[in-house]
Amino acid sequence: MVKVWTNGCFDVLHRGHIEMLKYAKSLGRELMVGIDNDEKVKKDKGASRPFNTLEDRIEILKSIRYVDKVVVFGSRRELEELIREYSPDFLVIGSDWKNGDVVGKEYCKNLKFFDRIGNVSTTKILSYLK
Repeated sequence: MVKVWTNGCFDVLHRGHIEMLKYAKSLGRELMVGIDNDEKVKKDKGASRPFNTLEDRIEILKSIRYVDKVVVFGSRRELEELIREYSPDFLVIGSDWKNGDVVGKEYCKNLKFFDRIGNVSTTKILSYLK
């Protein structure tokens, strides 16, 4: 069975998220999605985030047909351990991480970068609410 991993906050879903999940699922049979817990999102994105609670974000992700499993992490170490345990054939991450420190890349067989769809981001969407 070909296993695929991706992870992120998935705070306010938009087309870019859906397209990345669709692409990731096309690479294998099982797609595991790692999701930051609320405390990690707040630490990484600021006091006003997450917009949606962890429970809501999990349920939304689980309802997407491309997603087979969702797991939660609260630190880099936890994320790395989850990826190591899952040992994916593919790790899919946004292309903005091409020159970055991709957590868990040493535990996958293939690292794939997904290009951003248009100029859409959760941060940009939330900025319209201010």
